[in-house]
Amino acid sequence: MKTRRRPLLLALALGLSTTGLAHALSPPAPPQVPEQVSNVAWATDMTEFSKNDATSPPPRGGIEFIGSSSIRMWESLAADFPGKPVFNRGFGGSEVRDSTWYADRIVIPYAPCKVFLYAGDNDLNSGRPPVQVRDDVVAFVQRVHEVLPKTTVEYLSIKPSPSRAHLLPGINQANTLIREALSALPNTGYTDIYTPMLGADGKPDPALFREDMLHMTPAGYAIWTKAIAPKVQCDGVSG
Repeated sequence: MKTRRRPLLLALALGLSTTGLAHALSPPAPPQVPEQVSNVAWATDMTEFSKNDATSPPPRGGIEFIGSSSIRMWESLAADFPGKPVFNRGFGGSEVRDSTWYADRIVIPYAPCKVFLYAGDNDLNSGRPPVQVRDDVVAFVQRVHEVLPKTTVEYLSIKPSPSRAHLLPGINQANTLIREALSALPNTGYTDIYTPMLGADGKPDPALFREDMLHMTPAGYAIWTKAIAPKVQCDGVSG
């Protein structure tokens, strides 16, 4: 009985209620993720981008690639588009809304002439429905055009990853919705990288993916490069 009363006596000695004591003895709650972002970890990526920008800023008015890990892991980006002012701002396993939330830090300051956005499959995998993914893409476009109305936003369709074959119906629906929405918006584009990544049997081609069957091999990036190469140029002056 004495052992059970010690926390209460301690609370009274410290002028705390039993509720306050429980709070004081409990481990701190994990950071709350705002609705606008999918993971607080992306703040670390933003800090790293800021450090890099301070020493080696990307070209103003260049061509930006932004989005999830498929962009982040595109290590051959500059070599795939020689002579083009391309730069990479992919981060983590981000979702569309993350690029929108951080646009004021990793899009707007660079005033790119064109932005290639790849994100969406993480969104679907986390439970966001295709209609919401479409709305998130439109929100990204609106955020960029709010400050940079002449910047072209080119969306790369969600790819068909073997590890997420169960999501293919949703992926197809999201791609269709996004393509239709962007067709009605100025200074936007849509590139289908889904279809050329299918095998002869109409299913996701495992040869284009690493062992995790989610991230791509150089062969996968070669398909992306071929699909978007004609669009890796500035259509006008941003601003």
